[in-house]
Amino acid sequence: MWKSVLWVLHASLLFSPSLSCYQCLVDVGDSLRLCWGHVLTEYNIRNVDSCFRKLDRIFNNNERVIEAGRVGKGYDEQLKKILYAEILPMVEEFDKKLNNDTVYEERLQTAADNFIAAASKLPRVSGCFPPCGFQKAGTVYNCITCQYDSCEFPLDCPVTEIKVMENNRTRMWCDVPFPLPEDIEVIWRYAAEVKTQQVDQFKEVTVGVDRLYSIPSASLQHQGTYQCEIYSGQHSIVRLYYYLTVTPQVVVGQAELQEIFDLSLLPGGRIVPVPGGPPHSLPLLPSHVLLTACLTASLLLLFLSLGVLYWWSISESTSDGEQAEGGRAAAWGPGQDEEVTLIPCQGIQHLE
Repeated sequence: MWKSVLWVLHASLLFSPSLSCYQCLVDVGDSLRLCWGHVLTEYNIRNVDSCFRKLDRIFNNNERVIEAGRVGKGYDEQLKKILYAEILPMVEEFDKKLNNDTVYEERLQTAADNFIAAASKLPRVSGCFPPCGFQKAGTVYNCITCQYDSCEFPLDCPVTEIKVMENNRTRMWCDVPFPLPEDIEVIWRYAAEVKTQQVDQFKEVTVGVDRLYSIPSASLQHQGTYQCEIYSGQHSIVRLYYYLTVTPQVVVGQAELQEIFDLSLLPGGRIVPVPGGPPHSLPLLPSHVLLTACLTASLLLLFLSLGVLYWWSISESTSDGEQAEGGRAAAWGPGQDEEVTLIPCQGIQHLE
């Protein structure tokens, strides 16, 4: 009867006020056998409670032990085997035998150091990838609570902004940096013309397994927020948001014309910096050498055109003169009965 009461009392002391690494991995019965012969050297009396406090200090309050126990999913059983490999030989050796507290101190500290060295070689957790999503593969074993802790990120990811020119294609990929289960379901939703994360403003668009949402030719009616939600086994894993802005072609054309106008007005393609703002310059205009070459070629072409025009006009005049002389010779030439005598001094033509 008294033995059972003592066992319950020791167990309550061992597991109070909360669980921790040693209690998660070692059975309370083995701990009682281990501490049965613990003797306080100063008073030469057996004291089991002092042994439990020693276990708590060496294992449960040791940050190195706690960190070594932060392993990935499924490796908590390996932690238990490693610790038992250190504790069980001591249990068999110390059971029903008296040993000084200095012996306990040395042997338990060696066991803790060996556990840290071996447990640290186990695969670590794959890690949590911020800032969002329920990441089951990123859970880590907590030997203080004896269970796995999640990454504790919210399901909703921040809004990603996408800008596209009208009539161009745009794509949204529902992708995350952490592993996903194989049996996923993807739901795409759309909230027209607003930037929001309020679930009640979205309307369902597609349901399936396709994580790519494509718009072949974007128009103004496609502006708004797109939500991608990934499920696994009816449980939501993550919600991603994309805010799409569509720029009209007219606005783009006006911006290009304004840029060309600025380039044509400002010397060297440079803009006077705004007071307090960073220096800014537009792309440089063509070099002076190129401009000189273009001007020279234009002038040469002009001179050649004028030369050709002048030569053509001279040729036309000569041709007209020759035709006139030929006509007069034919009218008054040999074979005519009349004879013409010129009297230069009087300037009178006399016909004989």
